Order: sequence, then C-alpha cells, then structure tokens
Amino acid sequence: MTDKLRLELPILLPEAADACDHCVTSLIAVLEGRPGVSEAHVDKSEAGEGSLCIHYDESQIRLGQLRAFALQAGATLNDRFGHFAFELAGGVHARSARRIADGLRGQVGVLAAEVGPTGRGFVEFDRAKTDEDALRASVRAAGARLLVRPAPTDRQPSGVNVEGVVHEHHDHGSGSGHVHDKARVPDPAHERHDHGASAKLATGHEGHDHAAGDHDHAHGGVFGERTELIFAVLSGVMLLAGWLIGQRLPGVVQLIFYGAAYVFGGYFTLKEAFENLRKRRFEIDTLMLVAAAGAAALGQWAEGALLLFLFSIGHALEHYAMGRARRAIEALAQLAPERATVRRGNQTEDIAVEALKIGDIVLVRPNERIAADGVVVVGESSVNQAPVTGESVPVDKRAAAQHDLDFAKASSEHRVFAGTINGSGALDVRVAKKASESTLARVVKMVAEAEAQRSPTQRFTDRFERIFVPAVLVGVGLLMLAFLVIDEPFSASFYRAMAVLVAASPCALAISVPSAVLSGVARAGRGGVLVKGGGPLENLGTLTALAFDKTGTLTQGKPRLTDVVPADGVEEHELLAVAVAVEALSDHPLAAAVVRDGEEKLGQTPRLKAEAVKSLTGQGVQADVSGKAAVIGKPGLFESGEGPKPPAAVWSEAQRLEAAGRTVVVVRHGDRYLGVLGLMDTARPAAKVVIQRLRTLGIKHIIMLSGDNQSVASAIAKELELDEAKGGLMPEDKVAVIKALKEKFGKAAMVGDGVNDAPAMANATVGIAMGAAGSDVALETADVALMADDLTHLPFAVGLSRRTSGIIKQNLWVSLGMVAFLIPATLLGLKIGEAVIFHEGSTLLVVANALRLLAYRAKTV
Repeated sequence: MTDKLRLELPILLPEAADACDHCVTSLIAVLEGRPGVSEAHVDKSEAGEGSLCIHYDESQIRLGQLRAFALQAGATLNDRFGHFAFELAGGVHARSARRIADGLRGQVGVLAAEVGPTGRGFVEFDRAKTDEDALRASVRAAGARLLVRPAPTDRQPSGVNVEGVVHEHHDHGSGSGHVHDKARVPDPAHERHDHGASAKLATGHEGHDHAAGDHDHAHGGVFGERTELIFAVLSGVMLLAGWLIGQRLPGVVQLIFYGAAYVFGGYFTLKEAFENLRKRRFEIDTLMLVAAAGAAALGQWAEGALLLFLFSIGHALEHYAMGRARRAIEALAQLAPERATVRRGNQTEDIAVEALKIGDIVLVRPNERIAADGVVVVGESSVNQAPVTGESVPVDKRAAAQHDLDFAKASSEHRVFAGTINGSGALDVRVAKKASESTLARVVKMVAEAEAQRSPTQRFTDRFERIFVPAVLVGVGLLMLAFLVIDEPFSASFYRAMAVLVAASPCALAISVPSAVLSGVARAGRGGVLVKGGGPLENLGTLTALAFDKTGTLTQGKPRLTDVVPADGVEEHELLAVAVAVEALSDHPLAAAVVRDGEEKLGQTPRLKAEAVKSLTGQGVQADVSGKAAVIGKPGLFESGEGPKPPAAVWSEAQRLEAAGRTVVVVRHGDRYLGVLGLMDTARPAAKVVIQRLRTLGIKHIIMLSGDNQSVASAIAKELELDEAKGGLMPEDKVAVIKALKEKFGKAAMVGDGVNDAPAMANATVGIAMGAAGSDVALETADVALMADDLTHLPFAVGLSRRTSGIIKQNLWVSLGMVAFLIPATLLGLKIGEAVIFHEGSTLLVVANALRLLAYRAKTV
C-alpha cells in the first residue's frame, strides 16, 4: 500500500537556490526509494517559505524516522504532531490488541496506531484534529483500561519502569496558540515531558485510569492480574464437580455446576465477544461462544463447559506467556536506579533521578549502577555496559579533559550510560541527559513501540482471519442444514456444525506471529541490539545481500602509520623526526596518526621543533624545521609544485604503496627528499571472522562501500575476503549501489554509523546502525541499532532474526496445519471435547515455541 498519508513538514527555503537545493534535496535523496515513501516534493510559497510534502505508508515507516531524516536536512516537524504511548491493565490478547488499534486508527487525526499483545501501544497524531483525551476515550470505548504513572516526586521516585505506565510524549513548546518558528531546528532528542495522573486518583487506587463508573479492579478483575487464570481454574473445578455429581445424582444439581462452569469459563470470552460485536467484528471468541451455546442447546452441557474451560485456560496461559516476554523487556527499564547522589558544592544530596539536571555532578560508588548518561570528570574505573550495549567485557573509563565534555563527541573511555554497572573505582559523572532522555530510557521506549509494530507476516494473518472467520460462520450455517440433504436428525447436523466451528477457530494463528516477534525483540534488546519491530526482524532474517560502510564500521576509523620508507642515504629516525615535528602543528586526522605512531617509533630520539606552519589546502602542509622548509604532502604536490622533483626511487615507492591501498605522503626537507610514509585505516580485528560467520548464516553477497579511493577500498576488501569493494563513492552513489543490490537480490541491508550513511541506510531493506548508544540520530533512523561499537553483535542480530523467521514459519505450519486437520476430522465424527483439546494444545504449542527465542544464544565469533 502506498500514498496512504500526506505529511507536510514546514521548512525555511533560503533565497539562494543553491542553498535550497543543498538543504532540501539532501532530504529528498534520503527519502527517495525508502520503503514506505512513495513521493517527496517541495511546495514553495511566494514569501520564500514552504513545506516538504511526503506521501508515505505508516505501516512501513514510522513518523519518528521521518522526523529524524527531516532534522538531518534542516527541516522541522510542526508542533502539531504528537506521540502518545500507553500501557493497558494486565495486557491484552492479540485479537483485542488489534481491535483497540483499529478503533484508534478510525479516529480523525490519527496518523498511526499500534497495540501489542503485551498491552503496550503508541499513537502518532495531529494535534490540530485530536488530543490525548480523545485517544484515551477511544481505548476505554474498546473495553480496555489504561494504567498511569503517578506524578514523580523527590520522596516517591518513579524510575523508567513502573508497571502500567502511560507515557505522553510532547514536542517541547507545543500548545494552543503557540507560534511555530519555521527556521528553528529542534533538538533531535525532542524534549519530552511525562505527564502522570495525580499521585492518587479519587478512587483511591494509585496509578490507574478508570473511566467514569468503571469499578473493575486493576489488571482484569476482583483477583487482580490473575483473575482470568483463577476464573479458568474455577471453571474446571465446576466442570469436574458437575461430572462427579452426575455419576450419582444426574439432574438439576449437575446442571447448576455445569452452569457455573459456563459462567466462569465464558466471562472474559463473552466480554471480548461483546466488544467485537459492538464494533461489528466477528472474531474467534464469537465462534467459541456460539459453539458452547450450541452444545448447551443440544443438552451437551459437559462438552460445552469443557470447551469454555479449555479456551479460557488457553487464554490465561497466553497472557502468562506474553507477560513473561513483557517482563523480559521491563527488566531493561529496571536497570536504571531510582535515586542518585549529587554533589552540591561541598555537600552531597540523595535525589530522585527524575530531578537530575544537565550539568549536575553525580557520584558513582564502586559496584553501583550509574544513574544518568554523562561524561566522567573525576576518577578511573571499569564499567559493565552489557545492560545497554551488550558488550561482554567491562570498558575502562577515565576522566575527560575540559574540552572533551560534549557527550555526543566524547570517546567511549569518557562516556557512560544510565543503567550500566560501575566497577571497583569511584567516579564523578557530569550529567549530559535527563532521565527521560537517557539512552536506556530511549531504548526501553523504542522496544515498547517495537512490540506493537506488526510484521508483514502478522498483517497477512490478520487479513486471513478477517476473511476466514466470516467464511467459517457461513460454512457452519450451511452444515446445520445438512439434515435436509442426508438422512439424520437436526441435532446430529447441529452438533457436527458446532464441532467444525471449534476446529476452524484459528486461535493458534492469531498468537503465533506476535508471540515470536515479541520474544525476538525482547531477546535482541537484552543482547544490546535494538530492533524496530517485526518488519525489520523478519527482513533481516531472510535477506542474502549486505553492504558495509568502510570507515568506522569495517575499519577502526583511525588511520595508522603502516609504512616508513626512507630515501637512499636517509635514516628512518631522520624521516620520522621531521615528519612528526611538522605534523604536530596540523589538525588533520592523518597528521595525528603520523605524530602518534611516529613518536612511538622514535622512542627516546630527541625531537625537532617546527615553526611557521602553512597549510597547502588539499595537498599537504609546510613548516620551517632547523632553518629549512619542510614540506609534507601528496605525491602530486611535488610533481607539479615548486622545487626539485622526487627521485625515481622515491616516486616508485610512492606508487607501490598507493597500489597497495595506502594513503601516501612524501617528505621533503630543504632540497632533500627524506622518503615516503604510508598510512592506512586498518580493519577491525574481528571484521574477518564476523564476515565468515555472516556467510555461514546465509548472507551470500557481502560488499563494502567507501568514499576513499578504489585502491584503498580494494586492499581492505581483499584482506577481509569480501565479494566486492566500491571506492570513491559520494552519498548518492551509495544509494544507487543499494538500489542495484535490491534489484538483484530482492532485499539488501546497509551497515553504517547511522549519520553519514543515512541515505544508503534509508534506501536499504534494513538499515543497521553500529555504535548507536548515545547517538540520537542513529537510534531514530536505523531499523536495527547495534548499541555497542562492536562488530561481533551483527552475527547475533542476524542469527536471532534467522531463528525468529524459522519459528514464525514453524508456528504458521502448526496453526494452519491443525485447522486443516481438525476440520475434516470433525466432519468425520471427531467430538467437540476432543477437537478443543487439539485446538488449545496447538495454541499453547506455538506460544511455547516462540518463548524459546528468549533463551537464544549466538555462536561465539
């Protein structure tokens, strides 16, 4: 489905056409070809203002991703667009979740709405057309109850995880009458405010949102979250009691117990069926009630009670299984401490993490969980970052210099994350993000949203059910008339029709896909991999082509001095001494590599001093060393510049190193050529093994894309045994390569850093960002985010996706296969009781199969 929604982003179009092109066309390039986006164009007004109009399908791309792409190009989303995330009491069944989501989508102004079987959901909406109150009312109208976080106070902390929380996210500064500044580019993190209900509502129940007149207790009924399970057990007890009594006293007493079994077993089923019928929907619950009522009409009270007992116990166990997967995700949120020790002058104070402000200094004691994202300013320690990034080995941390306190730019040795565990040293951490904006909080929110996202297979099963269930009702109606065609009493035809009704109910099908997706997303999150829903999870599990960015992904992103070749008659230490002296005055990345590695090679050799440095733009650098001009630059500088030309031997070495994939600089001191230096961005130590592991997982075609020259790219590709390397690429060239891969292989993934590679990642079937922890842009734009800057997490993500895809297929075969078996079996005489045992058994089987994903272990790389 395409061209489903039209979204207008206000932008400021400068008078200079070139500037306009640079700003806006870069965004259009990002969106062009993105799955889910059918068109993007600019509508310009006479005043120079305009809007970027995007036609997109919300089932394939999230509004949050569009927002992140827009921010990269300088466009800004209007304050009209809001984001409402919520959780329902006790979770819901997959069918109820679908009904609630459909009700929300039917509201005017709702752009996208999803509700997952764990009870979490999110809505993206237009504030000009609807608001949160209307959305809450829609949820209540569907028969569900919202849970609300009490307003956090300093005395009663409220961490990231409070079971049953409603998060209401607002873009900062929005509100009625607010004038939107089209030229302003907001912070990509989008300041968010959590609005809870009052600490205690008028009903006296803390943290629950009740509709007027709604006296239901939390989590589903009089016994709390276990009410459905207890009712199901009571139904079974009543059924057993009725059967035992019937052995001695058949009659009214037996019917009373069977009737009680009907009440306890059918209560929640009737409630759900009523809501479905009110919405003019025929669901599985309706089929079960009709079958149970039919059994009672035939006097088969025992079989009808057995049907409702098994159906209700199956529902309750589904809830338990979904709750287990939900708790696996909630465990992420529980990692963040609720309180922090803050240094205020010479005093320390214990406060709630929500009260932390950017710039506060938090004291982290040994073996304590870190309370906030920030930069270490005092102390040294090692930190276990596995809860956020999945890294198996603690990472050493030390204090950053005053000029390195920018969290986004700080290196990993200075940056820490909320929820990670400090080692044996004490640290002082300068807070860089509020509790609601920490990396952990953002991951928890995004994983919760991912739970609700429906995968392509789930959309197929939803469509299948909507056609299949009415078809079953029509078929059952015709079977009831079989006595008119064959010689049998009406009761026999009616009983057979009820048995077919039970057999044809696709309960297992309804839960088979969401249970697997939920378990896969939960397991990935626990392993430091953020997967944005079932779509990316399924796609990653089936693709066969993958493209890597080179710099910082397959390579370390830090050039190293790999070759030192002195000219004839020149000592190595002389060449290095002059090169280090000159490059020490340059801020170029290659210069830093020459200085770092050159000083290491020089050891105790006395250093030279350079002065009067002069940059030769795009070619090299010049300075005075020991009274002579020293020039360091590309070989072409000396071929066409002033001064003597390089000797044949020096020129030959330069060409040899370039052919070997090195970045080459020539060093001249006065009129003497001292030699040639070769630099190279070396491959990550684990890169080759990771690529081999990916091949064993079924990735057949692996290539590398780079902006470096072709010889450099080819050298790295040969070392890592890649299928192909493409060098000298501009961003638009990378997009073209990705499109070509998709045409050839059907699906293709792009692995990059989530910032520079955004256009290519956006056009890939699956965009994978590496080292996304702390990077707002990478977290927002990627379909899959590897939280750690660790390439070894990629095989884990691919392997888990492969396993998830396999389990989804297994579940589909089991669920559809059971329906295909039971329908002819009931037509040939299988009784209702036997049919329901097979029916509910298959439901529990697919859920148990899906839960195996929570224990997934990747092979070590």
